[in-house]
Amino acid sequence: MHTPNFRCQWVLCGASVGLLMSWPAAAQEPRAPQNPAPCAADTPNAGRVMVPPAGTGPVYRNLELTFPKQGDVSSIEPATYLYYIQTLPSRPCQTGTFIPWNEQSEQRLLDDYKRLWNTSFLTDLILDVVDEPYENGVTGKRVRFVMEERERVKIVQYTGSKQFDQSKLDEKLRELGIAIRLDSFVDDSQIRRVKTIIGEMLAEKGYPEAKIETKVDPVAGGPKLVHLTFVIEEGPKIRIREVDFVGNRAYSGGKLKGKLKENKPKGMFSFLMGGGTYQETKFEEDAAQIEEFYRNQGFIGARVGQPALTTLEDTKDRKTRWVQLRIPIEEGQRYKVGDFDFAGNTVVKSEIMRPLFKVKAGDWYNQKRIRDGIQKMQELYGAGGYMEMNPFPDLVPRDPSAASSTGNGAATNGAATNGGATNGNASRAATPIVDVTMRVQEGKQYFVNRITFRGNTTTRDNVIRREVRLYENGVFNTEGLKFSVRRLNQLGYFKPIEDQKNIKVDKTPGADNKVDVTLSFEEQNRNQLTFGAGVSQYDGVFAQFGFQTANFMGRGETLSLNIQSGARAHNYQLSFTEPFLFDRPITGGIDVFNRDVQYIGSFTQASKGGNIVFGWPLGNFTRGFVNYSYEQVSVRDFNQAFFDPNCLFSTTGCAQVALESLKQQSPEWLTRNPYLADTLLIGQNGRRTISKVTPSMVFNTVDQPIFPTTGKRLTLSMDLAGLGGNTSFYKPHAEFVAFFRHTSRTSAGIRGQLEFISPTGSTAQLPIFEKLYLGGGYTIRGYDIRSIGPRDAESGLVIGGNKSLLVNGEYSITIAGPVRLVFFYDAGQVQDIGQGFSWKEPVTRKVQVVPWVPSQNDRAVVLNPTPEAQFQTITIGHVGAFKASTGAELRFFMPVLNVPFRLIFAYNGNRLGVLDNNLQQEKKFKFRFDVGTTF
Repeated sequence: MHTPNFRCQWVLCGASVGLLMSWPAAAQEPRAPQNPAPCAADTPNAGRVMVPPAGTGPVYRNLELTFPKQGDVSSIEPATYLYYIQTLPSRPCQTGTFIPWNEQSEQRLLDDYKRLWNTSFLTDLILDVVDEPYENGVTGKRVRFVMEERERVKIVQYTGSKQFDQSKLDEKLRELGIAIRLDSFVDDSQIRRVKTIIGEMLAEKGYPEAKIETKVDPVAGGPKLVHLTFVIEEGPKIRIREVDFVGNRAYSGGKLKGKLKENKPKGMFSFLMGGGTYQETKFEEDAAQIEEFYRNQGFIGARVGQPALTTLEDTKDRKTRWVQLRIPIEEGQRYKVGDFDFAGNTVVKSEIMRPLFKVKAGDWYNQKRIRDGIQKMQELYGAGGYMEMNPFPDLVPRDPSAASSTGNGAATNGAATNGGATNGNASRAATPIVDVTMRVQEGKQYFVNRITFRGNTTTRDNVIRREVRLYENGVFNTEGLKFSVRRLNQLGYFKPIEDQKNIKVDKTPGADNKVDVTLSFEEQNRNQLTFGAGVSQYDGVFAQFGFQTANFMGRGETLSLNIQSGARAHNYQLSFTEPFLFDRPITGGIDVFNRDVQYIGSFTQASKGGNIVFGWPLGNFTRGFVNYSYEQVSVRDFNQAFFDPNCLFSTTGCAQVALESLKQQSPEWLTRNPYLADTLLIGQNGRRTISKVTPSMVFNTVDQPIFPTTGKRLTLSMDLAGLGGNTSFYKPHAEFVAFFRHTSRTSAGIRGQLEFISPTGSTAQLPIFEKLYLGGGYTIRGYDIRSIGPRDAESGLVIGGNKSLLVNGEYSITIAGPVRLVFFYDAGQVQDIGQGFSWKEPVTRKVQVVPWVPSQNDRAVVLNPTPEAQFQTITIGHVGAFKASTGAELRFFMPVLNVPFRLIFAYNGNRLGVLDNNLQQEKKFKFRFDVGTTF
């Protein structure tokens, strides 16, 4: 209804909006008529006084936006409000037209009001319409939006708690999609949610009685700007001194206490293993652990009730409260498995699924075995595209009386003449039996409609697609998707792909049984251009320039150029690898190098040559390789103790002379060391040419190349040297590596490595650089490089062996981001020809046996040592054959060099018989800096 002289007012009342219509009252002061002013000079009708024609109906004259409760100043630009108001007043000076006021205009204003209110900018909104007639009597309508804006947050502060961590709160809020940003509106519902989260965080730290209040204070700088403060009162920290279980009969309280993960009494190692603090929010997890334990033992009805807290004492400062935790247990009966059947399965036959469950009749019911079987069922169905398959066990306990009277009737009748047998049957009948039926809801078979990649700004789609084992229009194989994710993670091109974050599977709109798969990636910088200097155990102080990419131009190719010069090493290398040669899964690579490495206290090795490698897939995560290498190797700068043991104890040192000159000056040395001469390449100008072929096989399911947490790697190879060159040998190598995830932030890793080398053909002695040794950051961390292995008994220098055995163990803890704390244990031994691996090994020394002449009274007359004197090796003791090192290292990833840096602190327990690179007894404790990883 439209009336020319009425007042309309829309007022917010609680959660509703009402429409009030009233005639002007007698006491209400009417608004004085406002005569129109002349139009402005910059309008089409400049200077004219525009009024509607006499006798026309009411017109929409004016629009006002007012903010009386905040000094008529808005914090939001008025143009923003006008954007939501689509019903605009007459504009006679611009267009010469007047907007009639009628029911349609009233409805449009009501729609404008709703749009304005739904912006959530306002805490109060009134739409006021009053009459304002023109001088010719035509009724004009003045529309006023009376608004009060919501308060805006200028400062957010948390006070009153030292235990509260704001960074963790911000992370939690981001996960839940909650935000209290600066300059955002004060939202009471958001504030309540933040208070709840703060309370939960403090409860996890042992403060379940914490109270959180909010305080809102105005601040200067503009209207409706406030300082929001969360005031936290922690209350006492609840610590658990005792845990008491009530109702448990089958298992002791100590046994059940070991199943608690969070809410357990304070112990000696609580600072490492946790415990001692009551965490109310984590008790459901602890209760589930106990129930799981019972159900794995056959107690299918076991229940854990709510705990009761009894205060034992408060500390004097009232900051800590010690409590007793009483946990009620309802065990129920223990059941054995009776019949095990399947129901609802039509795609996969029951006889195929039955072996997936390691359960048989007569066993105690074990929920873990049931759950493991369900997981295998889901994998089996998922491989066929049945991603919605949902199995669940239906447990039906048997009636014991029915079982004894019917199911065991034959046994009872048969035992009527044998009392003992009757008693045995009665005992078996008394054992509760549960029949298990796996009910299967198979759902539909799904096919892949589209596979989409997002976020791969550098890596090309075809590089990703060749690692994916899903195909458009093919069956949606969930196991193939998991397989693809593992392969993509192994590339190292992207940050680790996580199921919930990076993989999205949506049903295709308009299709009954198709899905769209979206994989989201976050590229990692695999292109490294490095300039710099550093220090390492291998290279000493060095400077380097290098370019390396594991994803050259996004094609997945590896290109590396490295120029390094240091105190101990020079390295010039260029390599290129194509993982998909000829658009097939064939690896092709080439590598040329020129290296010069000084092994402190031993010798300097110079190498130049190249490698060619080809590889091809042998199976899932398994590849075969054939590598051919040609290398010219020379050795020089031998430690003079190889030739004159007195150099070890000389205070002035030994002069460095040429090897040929040394032969002429010390011919007796060749007599004393008949094999060492060949090992050191004496008489061969210190050079060897090695041409070898290396077939190998690698099985690798390790999830990440830099910080692995799960997976295994098995490497088998055989070096076959002698196809050209002047050195022949064979060298089998076997290595096994495994990583196991412990928690979301911890993992364990182990490695075992076995190597063997033996000369063949015309090669009688292996050159020293091909012999085996251990020591250093890649094998046994606490020892110097090339310090573990058979030694020359006369000089004490390591000459290497022909077989080595190495084991490594690590436990890695993620500290923050790319920083890891790694606890390690390394042990290994190296033996030579004719020696086997053992727990103990002798410590030997070569001594000189001088000629003697018997006198008349048979007393020996000892002559001075001569070149003809004989030497023999004697045993002076035994030590452990495995050289061990244990300790911790701080490992952090350096994106610039694309390798982890390591600070290693090692305790060398069994170090007897090992000398460092300065030929001194290896130290008990060692601190060193290194790069890379051990395995």
